[in-house]
Amino acid sequence: MTADDSFGRLDDDYPAYTMGRAAEMLGTTQGFLRAIGEARLITPLRSEGGHRRYSRYQLRIAARARELVDQGTPIEAACRIIILEDQLEEAQRINAEYRRAGETLRPPAAT
Repeated sequence: MTADDSFGRLDDDYPAYTMGRAAEMLGTTQGFLRAIGEARLITPLRSEGGHRRYSRYQLRIAARARELVDQGTPIEAACRIIILEDQLEEAQRINAEYRRAGETLRPPAAT
């Protein structure tokens, strides 16, 4: 499974999935989910009983981490890579907004 497969269509932030269900959907272990939580890649919400609950968004991130780990990347490095990818994407989005705003403010070129 890749991060773009079944999770690509889902963008829900509602913590709908238990740890067991999330691990099953990702084809991984609950220990893997705990490890990426300890690395602060994702922070699952807790039910009233204290059980971890994951959103679809968090499952997409976890699926990306699993891809990297499956390719031989240590889990801490995989988490850092994903964080940096997210920061880069955000910076590129902001730069594109500034470019669009600059184009609308720029006077037309004289000919």
